Amino acid sequence: MALRDRLKRIYHRCIPILADWYYGRPGKKMIVIGVTGTKGKSTTCRLIASVLEAGGYKVGLMSTVEFQIGDRRWLNDKKMSMLGRGKIQKMMKEMVKAGCGYALIETSSEGILQNRHLGVHYDIAVFTNLGTEHSERHGGFEKLKSDKGKLFSGLAKEKNKILRGGKIDKVIVTNAEDPHASYFASFPADKKYHFDLEGKNIVATAAGTDFMAMGHKFHLNILGEFNVSNALAALAVGKSQNISVEKMAEGLADVKMLDGRMEFIEEGQNFKVVVDYAHEPLSLEALFKSLRAIINSDKKVIGVIGSDGGGRDTNKRTKMGEIASRLCDYVVITDVNCFDEDPRQIVEMLATGARVAGKKDGENLFIEIDRRTGIKKAISLAKAGDIVAITAKGTEPVMCVAHGKRLPWDDRQVTREILQAL
Repeated sequence: MALRDRLKRIYHRCIPILADWYYGRPGKKMIVIGVTGTKGKSTTCRLIASVLEAGGYKVGLMSTVEFQIGDRRWLNDKKMSMLGRGKIQKMMKEMVKAGCGYALIETSSEGILQNRHLGVHYDIAVFTNLGTEHSERHGGFEKLKSDKGKLFSGLAKEKNKILRGGKIDKVIVTNAEDPHASYFASFPADKKYHFDLEGKNIVATAAGTDFMAMGHKFHLNILGEFNVSNALAALAVGKSQNISVEKMAEGLADVKMLDGRMEFIEEGQNFKVVVDYAHEPLSLEALFKSLRAIINSDKKVIGVIGSDGGGRDTNKRTKMGEIASRLCDYVVITDVNCFDEDPRQIVEMLATGARVAGKKDGENLFIEIDRRTGIKKAISLAKAGDIVAITAKGTEPVMCVAHGKRLPWDDRQVTREILQAL
């Protein structure tokens, strides 16, 4: 087993390095930005891309949600946050060919663990936040943190690129509100930027979010106070690239919606339905708090929650149930991607947390393992002015069940079908 693991590590290390050379070292020909953290990575990538585009630059992007090469954008249908087996370098070559000056790479802990970050040649590293998700996979939380730190430590290990006739700075951007920010900011870099929400005068409504930064008022057309933090990361990157405040404001305002991230589904119903990828404690709490902030106090939040199987971070399940119980009026627990794990075992762990926090079965807590039935149950509970939040999958195009089967699935389409049947 030890030999097999060693060979696997060698394989994962060699493939991206060989691919880098095979595809002509594309990362050396663009400014490469890596975004890592537990939540907000895809949204932060989109906001950074929009800020750069407002500054007049052509951008390539790879995130959990989407891919982009210049003017062409399409959904990520690979069910991978970070592509492997040289596919990153292959797409980066296409970005170079299309004239992109920047490549934005959502850099996951799993990707780093498998050395997919090698051969990418990062110039800017962005840290959003850090939770416990995937800590089991890494052998503990401290190992998870140090693995993510490889993105930041790697900056100084390569010489500064010479592009556009000048030296490209190595830049670190960190969320100062996270208790682990100082660790990620401790690595060498030419420039370091830190951001927080203090004094930002945040005003969140159903029409969007306003906040102050750099002496300027910014408007986001996406909801949620937590997205202000993502926007501040984008502003820090924009500032490091000498983009004007006015242009950055235009870039942030241009982002109207990110597929599967607080995406509202409208089919003429008199209540709101939102589909969101939130699938771990930090993002789940941020989502439900944001929804609470934009509805009337006498209206209900109905949460649909679930957790991946396959032994993935099982410790988070009871915590997620507790969060949903505390912040939602009704909780519906259902399957997400059970893989080879018994879905009844997964939902029961979530339900345990919800019960401890006060929810009662059949009254305000419902278990429906079949996901379509679960979504239908949540929608049936909604009255005028309420919000139904369907979490955990977002834009995922498949549902992974036993024996490696991948069933076609789209929370948004299923939700539309149920609403239309009303």
